Amino acid sequence: MGDAVYLTEEKFLELQQKLVELKTKGRKEVAQKIAEARSHGDLSENSEYDAAKHQQELLEIEIAKLEATLSKAQVIRPEELPNDKVYILSKVKVKNLKLNKVIEYMLVSPEEADFEKGKISVTSPIGKALLGKKTGDVVEFQAPAGKTQLEILEINR
Repeated sequence: MGDAVYLTEEKFLELQQKLVELKTKGRKEVAQKIAEARSHGDLSENSEYDAAKHQQELLEIEIAKLEATLSKAQVIRPEELPNDKVYILSKVKVKNLKLNKVIEYMLVSPEEADFEKGKISVTSPIGKALLGKKTGDVVEFQAPAGKTQLEILEINR
């Protein structure tokens, strides 16, 4: 995957919107807090001013991280990827052979991973085990509860 950050179009637009909001509204709010704290006089013992400056520093770090992510972003569309194997953005229905339970995951970039929504990172142990496999394959990976085997039942977009 190199330095590229693979994102869905939805996530890319969400990050762009967040960046715009931080650069406009976020910076304006922090500037107002700094100005207000400055108006209280002596800056050497002004904890409100120090807190506002720290908040500004954190905001700028977050903006820089978002800009870096977006500059390396490559938007991927599920319909452009084949369905023969598990790739990023694949929806994979698997059967946990130990628990005899069927689960569905979507493989995404680490930036989009959200286990609660069934979105797992391609860099996670499950993601690494599934990548490149076909329907019918059984994969094994190390989970916190020990070795786990999953049978791939279905691959979709």
